[in-house]
Amino acid sequence: MSDGTDSRVPTTPADSVPGAGQGPGPGQSPGPGPGTEDADYLRRRTLRRGSAGWLLLTGLGVAYVVSGDFSGWNLGLAEGGFGGLAVATLLMGVMYACLVFSLAELSAILPTAGGGYGFARRALGTWGGFLTGTAILIEYILAPAAIALFIGDYVESLGLFGLTSDWPVYLACFVIFIGIHLWGVGEALRFSLVVTAVAVAALLIFAVGAFTEFDTGGLNDIPVDEDAFGSGSWLPFGLLGIWSAFPFGMWFFLGVEGVPLAAEEAKDPVRSMPKALSISMAVLALLALITFFAATGARGSAAVADAGNPLVVALQGDGEPTALSRFVNYAGLAGLVASFFSLIYAGSRQLFALSRAGYLPRFLSLTSRRKAPYLGLLIPGAIGFALAAGSGDGGRMLNVAVFGATISYALMALSHLVLRRREPGLPRPYRTPGGTLTSGTAFVLALSALVATFLVDKDAAFIALGVYVVALAYFTFYSRHRLVAAAPEEEFAALAAAEAELERG
Repeated sequence: MSDGTDSRVPTTPADSVPGAGQGPGPGQSPGPGPGTEDADYLRRRTLRRGSAGWLLLTGLGVAYVVSGDFSGWNLGLAEGGFGGLAVATLLMGVMYACLVFSLAELSAILPTAGGGYGFARRALGTWGGFLTGTAILIEYILAPAAIALFIGDYVESLGLFGLTSDWPVYLACFVIFIGIHLWGVGEALRFSLVVTAVAVAALLIFAVGAFTEFDTGGLNDIPVDEDAFGSGSWLPFGLLGIWSAFPFGMWFFLGVEGVPLAAEEAKDPVRSMPKALSISMAVLALLALITFFAATGARGSAAVADAGNPLVVALQGDGEPTALSRFVNYAGLAGLVASFFSLIYAGSRQLFALSRAGYLPRFLSLTSRRKAPYLGLLIPGAIGFALAAGSGDGGRMLNVAVFGATISYALMALSHLVLRRREPGLPRPYRTPGGTLTSGTAFVLALSALVATFLVDKDAAFIALGVYVVALAYFTFYSRHRLVAAAPEEEFAALAAAEAELERG
């Protein structure tokens, strides 16, 4: 083949019935097969298998999220107060726990780089797969751009390198960290694990220092809005404040669902994926609990509600920096780097899988000699840098990312429900505790979080919807007729359709 869009690659059109493919159209191959063209196409789109064990995968899961402990979550105090954000964080923690256990089962069934897109492709058909994959891409392309802005703010506030302009920091972040990813996935995940360990250690040290000044009286010091329904000292903005705080409660967990995107590069993914997902979620829940209570109890909810660096404010207030606050400040930079680095990885793998299957231009899934999807790293990186340098609004970009995330959560949870109902006999090396009750809970809470994004930032929600419209137009009029039947996720769905046909016959 001469390029990444060779027309000889077997294709299949979008299906009209979820989970079952249509017959081939005019001039198309009848489906996946072992032809040399298939083999050559996939050979040029191969990741390095066996590069990550459960420890590196667990580190990846924590790395996705850890920057959210250092800042961002505290803005929810202005929406719901201490009580409102506490309840929102608890409910979002339940949502993520239920989602993670559902994904653990799905990733053991289909351990491919498609992650959530692959699960939805099997359960909901090509439309469901594309909608899910697009939502995940929105999250993993916008979030690194937003975090690059925060890294620039940190570098400038700490006076590092004598920089007075942020764009060189954004450029350095994308160039250096994408360069590490291009070097190799094993090296990238080990780097991520080290930086994440520094950030987690800093959070634990922060908590020890902050709890020495803990005062329960400061938790509910935000003035009460007497006009809000159900308002009180613990819920100063009433019951609606709980709902409005959902997106900020998500910041303690946002991104952990991306672990399955490393499935094709994992050692024994059937066993390591469920283990890594479970441990990651447990670590994140513990960090959320101690960070939330330590920061608000040390200085009061009102003091940290709108702080760009709430942990530092919690330690020093308006006073002079201390040795501990300086340490936490630098560690916050490490947390941002960890999340930035890992989110670039996740976005590249989701783009790789969608491109390999033909949902996006196929050349984006070409891999280098070191088995890295180089265009899947470079092109989103260029987009992220342009957004960071041109927008300057990290909060808005993160809200757009949250909107995409909630859509993907609902569709992934729905995929678990559909597969449990439609294919109860499907081999499941790992089974979700609670079964459909667990994934059903995740589905309902994800829809609630999706609506909450409109309460917080309607503009961000409509921006995300606009991106969806453009992506759907591309899929509707072009790519759904050119899907690659030999891609793993498509083969898996085709096999399911064939088995269903045999059972009906």
